[in-house]
Amino acid sequence: MKNYKEHKIKEVLPGSIAEELGIEAGDLLIAINGQEIEDVFDYRYLISDEFVTLTICKKDMEWWEYEIEKDVHEDIGLVFENALMDHLKSCRNKCVFCFIDQLPPSMRKSVYFKDDDWRMSFLNGNYITLTNMKEKDFERLIYYHLSPVNISVHATDPEVRIKMLNNRFAGDVLGKIKRIVDAGIEVNCQIVLCKGLNDGLVLKKTLDDLEKFFPGIKSISIVPVGISKYRENLYPLIPFEKDDAKEIIRMVHHLQDFYKEKYGSYILYCADEFYITAGEEIPPVHRYEDFPQIENGVGMLALMEEEFNAAFLDLPDEISGKIDLSVATGIAAFPFIKKLVNKLLDKYSNLTIRVYPIKNDFFGDKITVSGLMTGQDIIKQLNGKELGSKLLLPENAFRNNDTIFLDDVYLDDLEKEFRIPVEIVGVSGKDFIHAILNAKENRDE
Repeated sequence: MKNYKEHKIKEVLPGSIAEELGIEAGDLLIAINGQEIEDVFDYRYLISDEFVTLTICKKDMEWWEYEIEKDVHEDIGLVFENALMDHLKSCRNKCVFCFIDQLPPSMRKSVYFKDDDWRMSFLNGNYITLTNMKEKDFERLIYYHLSPVNISVHATDPEVRIKMLNNRFAGDVLGKIKRIVDAGIEVNCQIVLCKGLNDGLVLKKTLDDLEKFFPGIKSISIVPVGISKYRENLYPLIPFEKDDAKEIIRMVHHLQDFYKEKYGSYILYCADEFYITAGEEIPPVHRYEDFPQIENGVGMLALMEEEFNAAFLDLPDEISGKIDLSVATGIAAFPFIKKLVNKLLDKYSNLTIRVYPIKNDFFGDKITVSGLMTGQDIIKQLNGKELGSKLLLPENAFRNNDTIFLDDVYLDDLEKEFRIPVEIVGVSGKDFIHAILNAKENRDE
């Protein structure tokens, strides 16, 4: 008998078809309509039929078959231990800019895992290099028409890309993108820019090459490489300076205008970090269209300010009682957050808000983004500071809706240290205002 992959059922939803059939948590899904289930895409595709036969291995190791008649696309109510229903595929590249290689030792094991799984590009928006995909993977991607796909391009020059990814098979990215775009699948591209490697003429060639796939390529982002203090024995990288950032922005804006006129979309975007480094204003929200790469730090500040200003217009003229709290943020975002806070302080005299910039001692002072703040840096730098009755932290400093920082410090650890509530605040401007003005426990009723 064929050895089928087993998928352990974590939960059976109340009132579902599966519950009515007597399927239980702990049972194993073996097959659907006699076909093996490799992952969640196979499962969702096969379970969508009107007539379905499930092969289930019960706890006593007996195999049962359940014949189901249901509405097309109706769910049967099974929840699995692993949402992907398969192991994540790890990255085989050794990219010269990989931030995971720049992590200090002795962190929790999960942060060292290098994900380059094409399925997570569709499910979670992860960026993939395409170098870890086999022919079967491309066939399944195209068969299930998983769109969009987010691709880490970095460079289209074969020699440069091979060098950057440290993978001799990395050179044919254009052929792989063509195959995906020709299948009618939309693509978002990312370029992690490294000074002296893929900037300048190499970047121009990359953008010229990618333009051939418009409008199949929906967006391209250029983000600066992150450089931590743990780059011992790694490829020497240097950060972009103010003049570098200004030149990159100038080139991007020129191409944006050209693309907008020719294709009806700006397509190309700079990460917010470049504008902060250059000391230039973040572009208005319309320049980011539908924010296709906001999770890449592209347009996040522009959207937050737009949402903040919209919510600000609806605020009452006065608020009752007193509100006294603090906000911690990264060095890069500090002037921006301070500007928003000052607008609230100018409106309400009974409002006290302190904004503290957190220097990144853990990863090094070249890391300035809020998303890489650590708990120990916050504790060390805010100890003894006046915090009021609550501390607000941005949610991008945490991972996957968790309450743990990258350095294994928990939110609870901060609350015990400061003896005040610590609240995680969403990235929207409305969330920011709501967290401040609706902190009822901070008010003197």
